[in-house]
Amino acid sequence: MSQQRALILFAHGARAASWAAPFERLRDLTQAREPGVRVVLAYLELMQPRLPEVTAALIADGISDITVVPVFLGQGGHVLRDLPLMVDELRAAHPQAAITVVEAAGENEAVLNALSDYCVNALVHPSPD
Repeated sequence: MSQQRALILFAHGARAASWAAPFERLRDLTQAREPGVRVVLAYLELMQPRLPEVTAALIADGISDITVVPVFLGQGGHVLRDLPLMVDELRAAHPQAAITVVEAAGENEAVLNALSDYCVNALVHPSPD
């Protein structure tokens, strides 16, 4: 049975290839938890693949239910302005697909609590310098 749903983890991108490593790990961890959903990465700039190409490829593969998760700590201009414009263009180009965008990861209470736990734990178990 082919997958009908996809989760796009949408990150900023950077010039250094090593920057993507934690996002690739997040993708792999998420894919392992949701084997029936295709989990892919897309970048805003400086890295490939970009969101429009990823979305078009998923739809070409028959996936019609796409959720975009902005893996940004804060809701800066990219999440507030750039992403909604890109998604509007994608929805117009691919009306057969349902494209949903959720809040930026850093705006989510559970994510903030996990980061706070990590910060507090650093007081108890500081990393060696």
